[in-house]
Amino acid sequence: MNREHYMNSFRALKAAAVLVLVTAVAACSSGSNGPSTSVLQQTSNTSTANAYTGPAASTADVTAFQINLWQNIRVQNRCGGCHHEGGQSPMFARSDDVNLAYQAVLPLINVSNPSQSTMVLKVGGGHNCWVADPNACAQTLLTWINNWLGGGSASATSITLVAPPIQSVGGSKTFPLNDSTGFQTYLWTPILTKYCVNCHTPTSATAQAPYFAQSDPAQAYLAAQAKIDLNSPDKSRFYERLSEDLHHCWATTPGGPPDCPGSAAIMLTALQAYAGSIPSTNIDPTLVVSKALSLTQGTIAAGGARYEANIVAKYMFETGTGNIAYDTSGVSPSADLTLNSGVTWAGGWGLTFAPGGKAQASTSSSQKIALLAQGTGEFSFEAWVNPNDVAQKEAYIMTYSGSDKTRNATLAQSTQSYEGRTRSSTTDTNGSPPLINATAENVAQAALQHVVLTYDSVNGQQLYVNGTLTPDKDTAGGGSLASWDSTFALALGSEVTGKEGWGGTIKFAAVHSRALTATQVLENFNAGVGQKYFLLFDVSALSGIPQTYIEIQASQNDTYSYLFTNPTFISLDPKAAPSNIVISGMRFGVNGVIPTAGQSYATLTATIGPPSYTAAGGQVLSTVGAIVPVDQGPATDMFFLSFDQFGSFSHTFVEPTYTATAAAPGTPVPDVGIATFERVYHTMSGITGVPFTNTAVTTVYQAVQQSMPSAPSIAAFLPSHQTAISQMAGVYCAQLVGTSSTFTTFFAGSGFATLNSSLSANAGTYFNASQANIDSVVNPLVNAIVGPTAYPQAAAGMKTELKALLLRIPTLNSSETVSAATIAACTAALGSAAVTVQ
Repeated sequence: MNREHYMNSFRALKAAAVLVLVTAVAACSSGSNGPSTSVLQQTSNTSTANAYTGPAASTADVTAFQINLWQNIRVQNRCGGCHHEGGQSPMFARSDDVNLAYQAVLPLINVSNPSQSTMVLKVGGGHNCWVADPNACAQTLLTWINNWLGGGSASATSITLVAPPIQSVGGSKTFPLNDSTGFQTYLWTPILTKYCVNCHTPTSATAQAPYFAQSDPAQAYLAAQAKIDLNSPDKSRFYERLSEDLHHCWATTPGGPPDCPGSAAIMLTALQAYAGSIPSTNIDPTLVVSKALSLTQGTIAAGGARYEANIVAKYMFETGTGNIAYDTSGVSPSADLTLNSGVTWAGGWGLTFAPGGKAQASTSSSQKIALLAQGTGEFSFEAWVNPNDVAQKEAYIMTYSGSDKTRNATLAQSTQSYEGRTRSSTTDTNGSPPLINATAENVAQAALQHVVLTYDSVNGQQLYVNGTLTPDKDTAGGGSLASWDSTFALALGSEVTGKEGWGGTIKFAAVHSRALTATQVLENFNAGVGQKYFLLFDVSALSGIPQTYIEIQASQNDTYSYLFTNPTFISLDPKAAPSNIVISGMRFGVNGVIPTAGQSYATLTATIGPPSYTAAGGQVLSTVGAIVPVDQGPATDMFFLSFDQFGSFSHTFVEPTYTATAAAPGTPVPDVGIATFERVYHTMSGITGVPFTNTAVTTVYQAVQQSMPSAPSIAAFLPSHQTAISQMAGVYCAQLVGTSSTFTTFFAGSGFATLNSSLSANAGTYFNASQANIDSVVNPLVNAIVGPTAYPQAAAGMKTELKALLLRIPTLNSSETVSAATIAACTAALGSAAVTVQ
């Protein structure tokens, strides 16, 4: 009769465990110098929720509801302001009887797919969100619901695909870009600024996002678009709020009472008039096309199987505007991050850090991290990061610190290594000695990576990159976290003082109060990151089989493009049995137009049916990705698929033709070119003697291959090409110096014995001692790359530059070794124009 029948027996154990934990930590923290225990409880930090004095929870599931959801939402500034006893129905936030509140909330919860719960969707749509970003409220609410249902302590939650609305491609409408004239005429001036201004403006005493009634019409226009359905005005949220929810209706006659039917009719007329003022986008009627849908009409893909049982702080960076990044962990107080001017929002969820950029939480909200970590003796820092480059050193990605030399924990990048520093009974107040990846591993790359730093009393620190434990061991070992300082603050992008800045993009960050296991780290890596969706393009009319779709994983790749991957033919009907359906020539369309760029599937050919097709997994059509340009933006762009053939339907697609513009007479033409990616790959192998099949080399090559030059034109050479080439040079040089056989062969000659015995010595001492020591590194490099006699001027120039580099390295890091300096000199030479220009 109710969802209790769907809950398993571990709920009772979970509820008891939570109560024991809260009680135990409260007892341990009751000393006069201990921080307040209120940070442990997942409750509001307001004082408007009185202590509960009603009947005890009648079942274990009611107890789980009480602990994880009810006591978070019953406060006055959340749901308790309206949905209390005697208030607005349903009274799921009532404080007099938690059992009645439990019964009232059940119809609002989707047990099989909590993200589609009515409560989550309403708050995500802007209904009574308690912070400025409805997405943050929805994510926090979803966390509380998942914790109640058990998702927080389970190893994974499955993704349930939801059929999208059926929308034809022809005749669809999209919001005019940067033109709010019609919006102002039909909605903003006559209705929104007149009847909604008391709440939906940022300056209101009872401000409620979205701010579609604010004084700036351009910003109001952007905020209102999510509430308007141009293709079906009667499905617009603006209309439904009045007609179905009876929300803040107004009097339609002078001196009369609020009139919801009349208000809804006025709103619908205005919506229809506005939609009617926008022309439809028509397409070629002979095209063979799927139904259309937008990015946000898909099923959220990222994070569908994350392990978050002990999460303390969580940042998904969905807001996209403003200077606050919200903590959506659901653990109070929220450790929201304040962004300074060096931080900007990245497309597809994320923060980009320029020099001087920092995002920092307050010391009071960060206090929960210390208290919970001290209670367990463990923690994990988790982040999805995309470094700008692999040259930055002592660059702090994520830190919980008090100053430049005092910290509780830090995750940093040090050139091509990641570094962990944890204050414990076996380290000093600066977290020394640190755990750092060996240089030869080259684990840090200028690409999106999942990085996790864990700590426990047995292993000490451990570093994981892209789901794999790195082989480095913590020399300090495990210890106690009792010395952690609860007055420190959590910061991203730099030290709390603003020093040790890191450049790049962080797509996700989290702090856990336990050391994630290898299985849990891999699970979170496989879950992915960012604004990713499963898009279901309806092709039922083409296949002749109901509920058939082309499923594609889609995301906003960056501010300017979308990334589409893994197109798969599926059916939501497990009994469907497609057979001999030919699909060929698939292309993406955006807003009624088929762009010329990004059509990776134009040559696709597949026949749908057994054995390739299975009811459980459908049939994968391609494993390559496609990058399609953004048109108007993810909020309004409408996508569809076009086919050369789909079953019995066909269309001959004519590729557009272009006429190249001839260069003006006398235009200089370069007489040199640039080595393409495969030539760079093999040339570096030939110079160093390191096989191109070396595991470390092939790993980096596969990661950066698409960022290396694909054509020999030097006019098309980009900074990103040089970055990728430098990364390849770095891994080749690390393997050259780190492998005894290749090192001996390459550097054999005058000075080799001294160099070989001094690899772990101090670089400053070695290279400043004599010219012979410098020559022991420089001469073999120049001879192998330029040649001693073929180009004497180039050889002399390279020797001068490499000597200067070897003498400068110790001034940048006084503790650098001869081995690391040799790798650096090799990288500079191997990645130079002497190798890449042809």
